[in-house]
Amino acid sequence: MALFALLIAGSFSLGARAAPFIESGALNAIRFAFAVILMGVVMLASTSSGSRRAALRPKALWRFGVLGALMGFYFITMFLALKVTDPVSTGAVFTLMPLMTAGFAYLFLRQVAGPTLLASLVVAAAGAVWVIFRGDIDALLSFDVGRGETIFFFGCMAHGAYAPLVKRFNRGEAVTVFTFWTLIGALVCICIYAMPEIFSTDWRRLPIIVWTTIAYLAVFTTAATFFLLQFAAMRIPSSKAIAYGYLTPVYIIMLEGLAGAGWASFSVMAGAFVTVAGLVILVASPEKQLHER
Repeated sequence: MALFALLIAGSFSLGARAAPFIESGALNAIRFAFAVILMGVVMLASTSSGSRRAALRPKALWRFGVLGALMGFYFITMFLALKVTDPVSTGAVFTLMPLMTAGFAYLFLRQVAGPTLLASLVVAAAGAVWVIFRGDIDALLSFDVGRGETIFFFGCMAHGAYAPLVKRFNRGEAVTVFTFWTLIGALVCICIYAMPEIFSTDWRRLPIIVWTTIAYLAVFTTAATFFLLQFAAMRIPSSKAIAYGYLTPVYIIMLEGLAGAGWASFSVMAGAFVTVAGLVILVASPEKQLHER
C-alpha cells in the first residue's frame, strides 16, 4: 500500500499538468478503456482455461456497476478539482479518506475501530486539514475552503465507501477477475456521463503531456492501484489499507519539488508530516484494534 500511495501521488502531479487541456470525463473515459484492455489481458493470462468461462460470466453484475460508479465519480471530481487547486491541497483532501473509510467500514461491515486506531485517524486528519487550509490559521478560523478541495471531498467520500464494499461484494472471485469487472463498471458509468466530452474532444491535437498522463493513469493508477487496493482490502482492515494514503501529500511535495514546480512552505510540510505520524501510529497498532461486530 506504500507503493499504492506513491502511484496515486504521481497521478496528482501529472493530472494537474494535463487538466487544462482536456475535460475530466473524456480523460477518464480513455484511461479506463486502456486499463480494461490491459487488465483483461492480465486476467486471461492468469486464469486457467477451466475457470475462464466463470470469469467472463460473473454473477450479480450490479456489484461492479456500484463499485464502478463510486470510482468513476472519485476520478472525475479529482480532475475537476485539479483545474482549480494545486496537487498538494488535493492530495491532502485524499488523506481524509481513511477516516471516511472507517465510518463506511462500520456501516457496511460492522468493523469497529479501537481507541489507538481512531487516534491515528484523527491525528492524520488534523494534519490533512492544516494542509487543506494552506497552513494559514486565518483561513482555518474563517473556514475558507477552496472550491477544488470541496469538490474533491465528495469524490473522496465515494472512494471511502469503495474499499469496504469490495470486501462486502466479493464472492470468491480472484483479484484479477474482480478488478477487471470493476474497471468495466467504471468505464460504462464514466462513458454515460462523459459522452458529450468524448465526442467534442479533438484527440489528434492533444499535447504530449495529456497522452503521457493517460498512459500513466491507465497502467499505474487504474489497473495497478485497483489491483493493489483490492489485494490489500481482502487481507487487512479497510481503514488500515487505505490509510497508506497518508503518505500521498509527502510524495506529492517531493514530486512537485523535484519537477521544478517549487517546494511547499514549511508550515504546509509540517501538516503533511503530521499525517505520516498518524500512519506510523496506525501501522504499529495491533489488528485487534479493529474488529467486526
